[in-house]
Amino acid sequence: MNQQELESVIERLETKLAFQEDTIEQLNLALQSQQSQLETLEHQFKLIRAKLFEGDGSAAVAPQEQETPPPHY
Repeated sequence: MNQQELESVIERLETKLAFQEDTIEQLNLALQSQQSQLETLEHQFKLIRAKLFEGDGSAAVAPQEQETPPPHY
């Protein structure tokens, strides 16, 4: 391999490496965003679950006779 071919190969490898580094950075940012969204959803789920099962552990639903009738009645 002569000097010019070697330089060409190195240049292609450097270009490929630059694109790979950019792709890895983009994937890292996407992963961070998804992790943040997941943590938010987990927190919201815990809050909803706590509201739903307040007190004695049963679902916080009123008995049928205490429920208000739907608006179409």
